[in-house]
Amino acid sequence: MFTRDALDPLNPLLRDAVVGSGNSGSDRGMIAVIDGGVIDGNPEFMTRLEQHIGGRSDMPELREVMRAEGGESCKNDSTLVDEVLDAIDRNRICRKSTVLVVGGGAVLDAAGYAASIAHRGVRLVRMPSTVLSQCDSGVGVKNGINRFGKKNFIGTFVPPNAVLCDFDLLESLDDREWICGFSEIVKIALLKDLGLLETIEDNSARIVGRENEPSHAVISRSAELHLDHITAGGDPFELEEARPLDFGHWAAHKLEQMTDFSLPHGEAVSIGMALDSVYAELAGVSHKGLAERTLKILESLRLPVAHPAMARTDELLGGLDEFQEHLGGRLTITLIPTPGSQIDVHEIDDSLVRKSVQSLLDRLPS
Repeated sequence: MFTRDALDPLNPLLRDAVVGSGNSGSDRGMIAVIDGGVIDGNPEFMTRLEQHIGGRSDMPELREVMRAEGGESCKNDSTLVDEVLDAIDRNRICRKSTVLVVGGGAVLDAAGYAASIAHRGVRLVRMPSTVLSQCDSGVGVKNGINRFGKKNFIGTFVPPNAVLCDFDLLESLDDREWICGFSEIVKIALLKDLGLLETIEDNSARIVGRENEPSHAVISRSAELHLDHITAGGDPFELEEARPLDFGHWAAHKLEQMTDFSLPHGEAVSIGMALDSVYAELAGVSHKGLAERTLKILESLRLPVAHPAMARTDELLGGLDEFQEHLGGRLTITLIPTPGSQIDVHEIDDSLVRKSVQSLLDRLPS
């Protein structure tokens, strides 16, 4: 669900998300985990949340509100997971109770993982607070944390009970975090929706300028496309080899690791898509000109298409083995012949990857 000002007393959507079907009100408990970035950017959020829920007969008892420090660092150890598990135990949260998680993708991943393993799964309601989490990660079925220097090594596939996206939460994002999420929208547009890609092309300056009308439209359309793929794509728990929604992600995940996660996920995905797009054209998979079109779209959104760490190309290529191990089965990389279509390849030519890397490094400012 998408809304504005979810904490307005007259807005029923948070209640609908938390209570759901057959989950009665005050006889069930609830805890809330809130990203520190949300609290810092919206100082009244915690108080308004407590007022919105507290004392209502049609809502569960809000037993604890806890702050979680967000960003990828919260996924690099089990601290947040342990804190949420402790809160679930301390507040006697049962399988019919609810964990409400408000935040960016990293907090949603880590707190959601805790909710998915407590009692073999308690009810989870997500309120994504970043562009990336509203358009993509918050809509999915995955929860997890990093381990052994590898992205999402530990995790579960458990659908949330509801996802409530409040556009107002995006207003406190800084410009870099705002634009990061649009890389995933470019991704889903390239994979599934030429019209969406053209909308982004036509409105890139307005999106960078944070105009609500075009930005909110493409965010919600991206969420719709991601949800449709998960619910109707035939493989929601990724049991098969192909994982098209990970277009560009084999390099993205490796670059995050190579930069000690200082490179944000959205920027890493942008670079990963740029690399796979150039590679696809060199390999004769994509139509001539699509790579440059993709690069120009990303650059018009002020997203990066290269990073100096790519010069360590041998290390970067190790991401292919890690991607295959994480997915299982044959190596399967999705490439795009034309916008709205996709093809899976099972072998990658290292020499063409190196050539693609160098062409992108050449675009970096000298």
